[in-house]
Amino acid sequence: MKAVVPAAGRGSRLRPKTDDRPKALVTVGEKPLLSHVFETIEPHVSEYVVVIGYRGEQTRDRFGSRYNETPITYVKQPNRDGLASAVQRAESIVEGNFIQLNGDNVLRGNVDDVIQTHENRNADATLLVQKVSRERAMRGGVLSMEGDTVKRIVEKPDEPPSRLAVTGCFAFSPKVFDAIASITPSARGEYELPDAIEWLARNGGTIETVDFDGWRVNVNTEKDIASAEARLDTG
Repeated sequence: MKAVVPAAGRGSRLRPKTDDRPKALVTVGEKPLLSHVFETIEPHVSEYVVVIGYRGEQTRDRFGSRYNETPITYVKQPNRDGLASAVQRAESIVEGNFIQLNGDNVLRGNVDDVIQTHENRNADATLLVQKVSRERAMRGGVLSMEGDTVKRIVEKPDEPPSRLAVTGCFAFSPKVFDAIASITPSARGEYELPDAIEWLARNGGTIETVDFDGWRVNVNTEKDIASAEARLDTG
C-alpha cells in the first residue's frame, strides 16, 4: 500500500521559522517534521507520495528519492486550494487503496489497525478518530453520526455533534478521487476533505472508523513543537 503525505503548506503560524523553509522542514526533536510522518507509516507502506507546494524543492532536496529504504515520489500542488485537492494530485500515482497521514502530524499510534480495518471491511474511507473534550471538539473536525454510521465531518462546530475528532490519518479506496472530483470549493475557496468524505457517505461509500490508541500533536505553532518534543522525549 502506498502513502499519500500532504506537505504543501507554508505554516504561517510558525513564522518566522517558515519564512525561508516549508513547514515540512521545521525541526521537531532534532528532525524535520516530515521525518516523523515517514517513520510513523514506514512499517506499513511501499512508497511515499509527498505533495509539495510552498518551497517544495527544499523538501525534495532534503529527502531525495527515498527515506531509509522506502521510495519517495513527489507531486506538486501549485495553489493552496485545500486538502482534498492535495490528495487528488496523487491520483495518477497511487493504485488501489492508500493510506494518508497529514504532513504536520507527529503521531504514534495504531496505524496498522486503520489499514487492517480498511482492507477487511472493503471500505472506501477509514478514519482514525479520537474521543476528545467538548472544548477541543469545537476547535477541529468531528464526526456527525447516525447510530453507528458516519454521515459527515463538521469543522469547528459551535455545538459539536459528537466528541469523535479526526486525527489526520485516513485510509481510502480509489473512490475518493471520484468524490473529490464531485465536490465544489467551500466558502474559503478550498476543496475540503470532509466534503469528499460526506460525498462518499451520500453516494453508497462505506465509511469505517478506528479508535485511536496512542498520542499525537498537530504541529501548527511553537507551542505545538514544544508539546511534540515533550512527548517524543517520554516515548
